[in-house]
Amino acid sequence: MTVFRPGARVSMIAGPEGVRVMLLDGEPLEGPRCVWWNFVASSKERIEEATEAWRRGDWEINPMLRLPPGDDREFIPLPGKQGSPLDQKEDAVSMRA
Repeated sequence: MTVFRPGARVSMIAGPEGVRVMLLDGEPLEGPRCVWWNFVASSKERIEEATEAWRRGDWEINPMLRLPPGDDREFIPLPGKQGSPLDQKEDAVSMRA
């Protein structure tokens, strides 16, 4: 996740196979954010919930992890130890919005 400052110039160069990019715009979110791997949430508990859902592969059941169409051909495992990601303090980051 990258946050650009208002007025920032952004350019991208795609490789030979192209790229898929999603840009979001809006007001900054209120309150702290927790970040671990590909997960960003308002609490460590929500990160933990998403991690467990990812481990189980709840792609269709859990709306938090619904995959884009055609993006079900590969699986990227969670990094690091298979314990709780929040136990890996160097990997768990809290941010202020």
